[in-house]
Amino acid sequence: MSTHNFIMTNESADRTGIVAALTECLAKHEGFITELSQFGTPSSERFYSRIAFRIEDKKLAGFRAAMAKVSAKLSLNTQIHPAGRKTKTLIMVSKFDHCLADLIYRVSKGRLNCDIVGVVSNHDAARAMVEAAGLPFVHIPISAKTKPQAEAALRDVVQASGAELIVLARYMQILTDKICEEYSGRIINIHHSFLPSFKGAKPYHRAYARGVKLIGATAHYVTADLDEGPIIEQGVQRVDHTMTPKRLIDIGRDVEAQTLAEAVRLHTEHRAFLNGEKTVVLP
Repeated sequence: MSTHNFIMTNESADRTGIVAALTECLAKHEGFITELSQFGTPSSERFYSRIAFRIEDKKLAGFRAAMAKVSAKLSLNTQIHPAGRKTKTLIMVSKFDHCLADLIYRVSKGRLNCDIVGVVSNHDAARAMVEAAGLPFVHIPISAKTKPQAEAALRDVVQASGAELIVLARYMQILTDKICEEYSGRIINIHHSFLPSFKGAKPYHRAYARGVKLIGATAHYVTADLDEGPIIEQGVQRVDHTMTPKRLIDIGRDVEAQTLAEAVRLHTEHRAFLNGEKTVVLP
């Protein structure tokens, strides 16, 4: 008897009976549920669910057909993913490589459900690290005058690599509104603040000057509003007045790497759902 594991996600307007219909359909086809999380948002009256299950090969086609009917009847946006399938991920970076290095390490150890299909950078600084890891490195220089050509080159890389997710691992260029819209829900960025403050250059020096007691990082989906997209994950670390700007930078970079990695995990395990300007993240 051969069985396989899957993850099914559903999103729709909230209504009575959705969970019952989903679990009944699985039960009729002898699908065994290993995880079930669901949430109905009181503010927007939206429903979200994530169900991990295993099912025999011979039952799978029948289940898919029956589930399509359930989805149509209840107006569900249903996705069924093989649990072991890795998300093809393109990483973008500038000169700061701490988040990139952390992601490469986690993926190499099987701690993230990713397949890194390449690294794009507007600088050449990360080339040696990337190529040492056996990954493709693409250098796309960018300036105000060459931005349209650079973004055209980026589209070519995304298409050629089959990337399903783009991770901005401290990529210090602003993407155009067109790119943000084109890959909506597929680009994750890390912002060097617990809240969108201290924007711009030398954020940790500015935080030091203000005597902050907490520093942190925010990982979010990218939108046209700079550093204000739907938040996936946040991390914080307590600091004090004895710490120099250099020490704050070291701590901050650790938090950035951990927070970005967690956001990537949540996305690639199909736990994060867009809900307007927010996200719903299911355990």
